[in-house]
Amino acid sequence: MSASQDIFQRLKPVCVPLLASSRLTHQSIPQVSRRLTDLIAVLRSIDAVHLNASLISYTFIPLSTILQRNSSQDIPDQILEKLFTSLSILCESWWWTCDTKTWEQIFMICGAVLGGIDPKGKGKARDDETKEAAASCLLALVHDRTEEDATSRSLPAAECVQRLSLFKDYAQSDKFIPILGQTIDSALGTAQSQDLSLQKVSLALLDLFLRIYAPMNLIPTIFPGVVSSMTKIILGTSQTKGWVHGEIVSASLNVMQTSIVNAIGDQICIQEGALRPIQELEDLAELVSQEGPDSVPLMKDVPYLTRRTASWLRGTASQLHIALNSLTPLLAHPSPVALRALSKLSSSVLHDTWQSLPQTQPLLLSFLLSLSNAPFTSVSKEALQAMQQLMNAQSPVQPSLLNSLMRITSDNLSSLPRLLSIQADAKVSHVAGLIEAVCRLADAENSASNVVLRSVTQGIGQLLGPSGGIEKWGWSLLSVLEFSEPHVVVSQAPLAVLTLESDPSASLAVNFPELQLKNVSSRDTQEALVQMFRALGYVAGDHCLFSVEWFVNIGQESSKVASVSAFWCACRLLEGVSGVSSFAETDGNWRSGRSSKRVEKLTRVLTRTISEIWDKSSLQADQERHDENIDANEEPLRDVEHQKGLIKLHDTLRITHRQPLRSQMISHQPVLHRSLCLQVIAVGAGIMQGRFGSHLIYVIYPVLHSLVSSIAFLSSTALATLHAITIAMSYATPANLLLSNFDYALDGISRRLTRRWLDIDATKVLAVLVRLVGSDIIDKASDVVEECFDRLDEFHRYDAIVEGIIEVLGEVIKIIELDMAGLKVKAREKESSLNTEIYRDLTAFHQWFTTRHHQPPELDTTDYGPAPRESWGKAHSEEPKNEDTIPQAGSEPIDNSNPLQALTSQMVTRSMYFLTHQSPIIRARILSLLASAVSVLPESALLSSIHSAWPFILNRLGDKETFVVSAAARLIEALVDYVGGFMFRRIWDDVWPKFHAILVKLDKSDATSALAIRSHGTTGTESAYTHSHRLYKSIIRTMTSAIKGVRPRESSIWQIIVIFRRFLNCHVHTELQSSVTALYMAIGTTSPSAVWLGLSSTLEEMIAF
Repeated sequence: MSASQDIFQRLKPVCVPLLASSRLTHQSIPQVSRRLTDLIAVLRSIDAVHLNASLISYTFIPLSTILQRNSSQDIPDQILEKLFTSLSILCESWWWTCDTKTWEQIFMICGAVLGGIDPKGKGKARDDETKEAAASCLLALVHDRTEEDATSRSLPAAECVQRLSLFKDYAQSDKFIPILGQTIDSALGTAQSQDLSLQKVSLALLDLFLRIYAPMNLIPTIFPGVVSSMTKIILGTSQTKGWVHGEIVSASLNVMQTSIVNAIGDQICIQEGALRPIQELEDLAELVSQEGPDSVPLMKDVPYLTRRTASWLRGTASQLHIALNSLTPLLAHPSPVALRALSKLSSSVLHDTWQSLPQTQPLLLSFLLSLSNAPFTSVSKEALQAMQQLMNAQSPVQPSLLNSLMRITSDNLSSLPRLLSIQADAKVSHVAGLIEAVCRLADAENSASNVVLRSVTQGIGQLLGPSGGIEKWGWSLLSVLEFSEPHVVVSQAPLAVLTLESDPSASLAVNFPELQLKNVSSRDTQEALVQMFRALGYVAGDHCLFSVEWFVNIGQESSKVASVSAFWCACRLLEGVSGVSSFAETDGNWRSGRSSKRVEKLTRVLTRTISEIWDKSSLQADQERHDENIDANEEPLRDVEHQKGLIKLHDTLRITHRQPLRSQMISHQPVLHRSLCLQVIAVGAGIMQGRFGSHLIYVIYPVLHSLVSSIAFLSSTALATLHAITIAMSYATPANLLLSNFDYALDGISRRLTRRWLDIDATKVLAVLVRLVGSDIIDKASDVVEECFDRLDEFHRYDAIVEGIIEVLGEVIKIIELDMAGLKVKAREKESSLNTEIYRDLTAFHQWFTTRHHQPPELDTTDYGPAPRESWGKAHSEEPKNEDTIPQAGSEPIDNSNPLQALTSQMVTRSMYFLTHQSPIIRARILSLLASAVSVLPESALLSSIHSAWPFILNRLGDKETFVVSAAARLIEALVDYVGGFMFRRIWDDVWPKFHAILVKLDKSDATSALAIRSHGTTGTESAYTHSHRLYKSIIRTMTSAIKGVRPRESSIWQIIVIFRRFLNCHVHTELQSSVTALYMAIGTTSPSAVWLGLSSTLEEMIAF
């Protein structure tokens, strides 16, 4: 009692003045507004549990008095809004005690304001805030209470059910149905308002009316209007742009779900005879024998109610299907709240209307499948769980859903070619996502405990198996899957090889270059297609191998566009079957490392079959391509063209002759064809793992052959393939892989250097193999050299092959040179220290000089018989050593103990014959090879070969090609560095006169060259890449080495000082200036006066030093 008295004392100061000023005038309106505000504040501060019937009646008296004493037009919106706010607070507690008459009066007045209806028939439009207050008051009056609410008020727990049943029965009475229908219509109007709060309250009211208060036979009457209004709200047709708020969409979908289930649900349709259940054969017989459901009479004829019949069901179902189909754009809504509501609607309608709405079942199922691909985890998880529950074995909807899933997958696969041909990226992504979602639903981990989901897996396997009709949908798919030609970047040195050689220890994660579909402009769409094929392969498992083999058989026939697409499809399916991806970055949800014996068996066959594509000669491929082009030209081509953007002006006005369409068509794509073959090989290596070693004999040559390709796209693909094989076989680097399988690689190269089977690029492959393996190839060098000379003997008339083999020999010598670099330096240091020691130890000379005039001692000629000539114990086989003897050049025997030097000597000896080859490139390569061998071979093995070939080397100094002359100069430079004594007379008698003549000749040619520097009377060119610049540089460096390593000749030294002065000009290229400066510094160490005189006489006026 004390609590009630306290509340009464707090309400009395507000209610009494409010009752006194219940008559509204212009002067009293502000005062009434303030007192209503105070009343609202007091009511909100009071606990609703403590408001009993007496206090509620006491508070309601001034509120009802204001409504009774003033017409609705005289009550301002602000006063009316506060009145409804006060009533909504009271109705939260009054619901437990009020009678139906009071409940009806409050319901009617709230509904009248909500619909803008005056009791006298005159309407007045209220603002949104007033309508929101009226709707909130009505919501407080009609919403259902829980048992916790009843127990908190010390009432029985069943009281909430009894009170709700009382109001529900009253609302469904014949007298109240028109009021309820009008209120629902008003709520539908306010639900389309632009005010967000009013929309939320109106949608909550609609859900309560349809779920609790509306009679089941009234819902079919209002059902079209409800669905139409909700569709407008969800799609935002009344808004100018943007998406509708997520909470509004969720509430609207909830209202639509309630109305669909109550209006056209299986249970109510069966009860009223609009639908007959068929569970047994007897039900089917009864359906035929008995009269139709339209003849079943209603229990009573009541206006406003609609009878559910079979004809009504058919018409309503078709209209509802159209409305639900219009919700498809909602799948792209950015709010997860809206997407979860759509998932709930789809699953609920599928479960409750699977008999009444069979034609809508695939649509709703596609909604759930699309939502399972949503980027929001909560949405995708809820959609997937909903489908799993619907596909439960105990679910009555399961059989029809299973058929719908298989039909969706098959229909979407068949529709892909049409969508790709019209370049509808959004639809292609949607269809691919649906197929991937079906596969995710049938995933082995989820279907292990569900027999029904396992049947989905079997259905997909059957679709991709021998009886799946791949010949039908596969060909149509290949006809539209066309890839764009990659940008051709041709380089003399393959970019992939340069990358691999520059950093052999780089990370092994190398991505394959991306392919771009012509009919797809979005990367997300292409990725969706990739994920679709992988998901199909993963779910189908071994049953998918038939499709993989079918695509491969088409792909290996030629390099046509369809063959390229076939290999792409086969590779993606094989990735799905095995769980191995050819990309370094894959989806985090993707599984890996799954294979079976059937998969491995097919992989072995595919690896060998695909490797044979490289065995096909280019002549045969060109002939086939020529024949196919002839056949294509004979057939009439359809003038079909798909263009994006603006139409060209000359195409419209026909000003110029338009290029025919057939010239733009590409029938063959050999680069893409081989790139995709390499991807299949990489996936096969990932499947076989360590067991892939036996297949390297077939695979390693195609990979290396593509690696040396001048086309960057193919070379990059080969690099990624090589790294993939390296990772799969657990090697640290590609070099280790090639070294361990060097015999396989050499065998593949040698088999392609025969008269029966000749590949010009095989020599490039061998050169790259030698460079990649590096210094570890020393043990295999003899095999490489032997193979090279065998091919030189056989193909010495073919310049391209000889050039490639000489390049390989040069690579081998470079590696040997690097391996023996330490030994070479030590040998030169030892020779230098020995000469210094000999010239410093003059003791023997001084002894001889002091006793040179003395008489030699008399010799004892007496014959004493046999006697030892040496001291006892000295081995007779030991020969006396003369420590003072200077080793002569050529006296050292060939050191056969070093196999690398013997191998190099063999290469030098057998390569001398090509110094006079007709190809200048081969002549230059032989000279470079000899220059590299100088630092490796001992003098005894080197000098004899150089001596015999010296006339040919001199002739190369007079070669027509300047790069050959530069190579000869570099060889002479190397000889001067390492065998200077041997080169003394050859430098000054043979080489320098030729150099002098070359310098004079170059000076004359620069005078007429467009690249030469014309100003200041300087020599040379501005560019460092001209032939004359490189030849100048070679001559200067050679003479610098000659000055340092050979005993100078005074007459020739003066000529050098005079002729090279022009390169000291400040306008000459800086590289030549630095080289000639080093030359003069080298001369200055032996003839400083000559250098001073030559340089001083060059100045315009003498300078005193």
